[in-house]
Amino acid sequence: MKKAIALVLVALSVASCTQTEKGAGIGAVSGAIIGGAITGDVRGAAVGAAIGGVSGAVIGHVTEQPGQCYYRDRYGRRYIDSCPR
Repeated sequence: MKKAIALVLVALSVASCTQTEKGAGIGAVSGAIIGGAITGDVRGAAVGAAIGGVSGAVIGHVTEQPGQCYYRDRYGRRYIDSCPR
């Protein structure tokens, strides 16, 4: 029951956020859960939260730009351009 209440509170807290903020929050929470479960300690959860938060923010930022996608060129540089139809 406590877990369900916690999940509802988290969902309500991100309801009014931008897509970038929602992505960062969801990524951080899921990264912390996965990192903690894999390593079994707080350090793994913290690393997972950091990686998940950054990844979620990048994904959320892309969704705020309709019709735009991230690409990588052959040298590994990222750029934004129109998505293929």
